Amino acid sequence: MKLLFIGDIVGRPGRDIVCALVPKLREERGIDFVIANGENAAAGSGINSTLARTLLEHGVDAITLGDHVWDQRGWENEIAALPQVCRPANLAATCPGRSHLLIEKNGFRLLVLTVLGRNFMGPKVDCPFAVADRLFTELAGKFDGALVEIHAEATSEKQAMGWHFNGRATAVLGTHTHVATADAMVLSGQTAFQCDVGMTGPHESVLGREIAPVLARFRDGMPRRFEVATGDVRLSATLVEFNSAGRAERVEWLSLRA
Repeated sequence: MKLLFIGDIVGRPGRDIVCALVPKLREERGIDFVIANGENAAAGSGINSTLARTLLEHGVDAITLGDHVWDQRGWENEIAALPQVCRPANLAATCPGRSHLLIEKNGFRLLVLTVLGRNFMGPKVDCPFAVADRLFTELAGKFDGALVEIHAEATSEKQAMGWHFNGRATAVLGTHTHVATADAMVLSGQTAFQCDVGMTGPHESVLGREIAPVLARFRDGMPRRFEVATGDVRLSATLVEFNSAGRAERVEWLSLRA
């Protein structure tokens, strides 16, 4: 079976390339599951129900989120009505939305969950290792494989999560930095791993934003509006091939233009 995980979708350029390429990729590569991080889908910060439904209508099976989960006004009142969307699992239990997803294709049950890292990150969250462990225990027997997304700044924290779930998860894949890492691999326990899948959106940019205002901010420290850029749009994703036992056999990082 095959799982395609799409890195942080940034703004309209990111949404448009997902909608254009995902249906083709599903058909050409025989992909069973498509999961996408959509936390930057709305003008670069957050997501709303209209945009989430658009992505789901174009071949995305499930949408994960990150530290910008609540950036769009009113999203906290919309998320519960979208059964294919989950928030980070280690937010406070009182937060709306699902802590995880269980999706099924051809009799295979895939657990999908995201945890936020705690190093150099803003939100105050519970321990990502403990929360993910708890979900694995509570849901034991209800899934055949698992995708654990670690949305974090520190590569060390992401690597630690990969080794923590080595042999237990089908894949542990990182997001948040918007810059892909060159470490896509299958770990010793047949768990696919990559520190960061990268950004789906405009790569002629600084992390998806227009270059000039970001550069100027670094030079003089004055506040500026960072609009989403438009040049060199690419889809960044990691393709994981795995067997019926949920063990990864091959991993490939993709960087595609429309």
